[in-house]
Amino acid sequence: MKKITFGLSVLFIIFCAATISIPAWGADVIKIGVIGPMNFLQGKGHWNGALMAQEEINAKGGIQVGDKKMKIKLVKADSNEFMNVTDATNAMERLMTQDKVDFVVGGFRSEAVLAMQDIAMDYKKVFIGCGAAHPELCTRVAKDYDRYKYFFRGTPFHSGNLVKTCFIQMATVGAILKKELGLPKIKVAIVAEKAMWADPMIKAAEGFIPKMGMEVVGVWRPSATATDVTAELSATQRSGAQMIFTIFSSSVGIPFARQAGELKVPAVQVGINVEAQKDGFYEATQGYGNYVETLNTYCRSVEFNELTKPFIDTYVAKYGETPTYTADTYAAIVYGLAPSIEKAGTIDSDKVLSVLEDSVYKTPSGVVKYTKTKDGKHLHDLTWGPGYTTSLGAQWQDGKLMGTWPTPHWKYKDSPEVNYKGIVPYKIPPWVIDYYKK
Repeated sequence: MKKITFGLSVLFIIFCAATISIPAWGADVIKIGVIGPMNFLQGKGHWNGALMAQEEINAKGGIQVGDKKMKIKLVKADSNEFMNVTDATNAMERLMTQDKVDFVVGGFRSEAVLAMQDIAMDYKKVFIGCGAAHPELCTRVAKDYDRYKYFFRGTPFHSGNLVKTCFIQMATVGAILKKELGLPKIKVAIVAEKAMWADPMIKAAEGFIPKMGMEVVGVWRPSATATDVTAELSATQRSGAQMIFTIFSSSVGIPFARQAGELKVPAVQVGINVEAQKDGFYEATQGYGNYVETLNTYCRSVEFNELTKPFIDTYVAKYGETPTYTADTYAAIVYGLAPSIEKAGTIDSDKVLSVLEDSVYKTPSGVVKYTKTKDGKHLHDLTWGPGYTTSLGAQWQDGKLMGTWPTPHWKYKDSPEVNYKGIVPYKIPPWVIDYYKK
């Protein structure tokens, strides 16, 4: 009987300890869901950036919330959004109902993020998007603030500003082609993957490229996962294009660059090729990706400000590669969420978002300031331009990804000059030079 009584006492003590410790653990932790295509580099960037944020914040004791410190606990959610939007919405639903997260960061493909956004809004959770570029994600905030006010864009700036940045880079490269090759008018082929985010960019490009004094010679739309694009490349060459404006976020960027190099297509590539942002791009294209230029966020050699180099160096030391822009989950947590929570003194979504939407803060890739419509409605979108976020033009040169834009002393309208440390001159592929100087 004594043994039984002793055993029951031990069980009772264990039960009491467990029931006491579980609420205490939950009460002192801020749960942040990190959602993305975790089997792809974009999702790995989401997770790695968030892990860096968690380690940095928790090493300092956590986030000061009122009179106590709360540590961060990350919850990984594989959206599988490249393959299936339903998988993405299910993953977000699990974060809300099973994991009961307090905040969410991540998301990549616009089609999936729009659907995931609705679920996060249903549960009134702040969701900082770190990958999708479609403008609708933020125009929803202005149209129906009470419902969509919990969504913020963390990276990149919306596709309208992406294409504006690409146009400026195209004009810069176009001027170099005219000067060096003696071309009177640059002919441009638009090659964009079949994806929702690319649609507004194509429309804008078709309308604006002629205003730049260039000629659009055609639009081609390969599959986002195409492995053979020789038909599109042959067509662009027949069109007489001297520049190819690429709009790629998926794996098609590798075969396109490789096959263009193999065929020695006499046209430079400028635009967006997310695959070309990766350290392994040169090897993946067997070296044929040399001279490809892409819009990018991080190059090891370029510094936006004093935060850039420490972030890149730490990321490279931990993960062995340069961070892609989806790794700005780090900035969303460290410079966005954490200070907003501290200032609000709570993890209540409504109070945190009211602080976040009026914040202006520096990150490793620029300065975040959330925009409003002309009539003063919140958009929760990123401010683009000198002094805020501009991104980079980055070109593969001799196996290294180098920043080539903004060129030194670049100005936009009446803005102050932009001078990022580490920018180098753009290089025309030698076969393009040979073709036009025959």
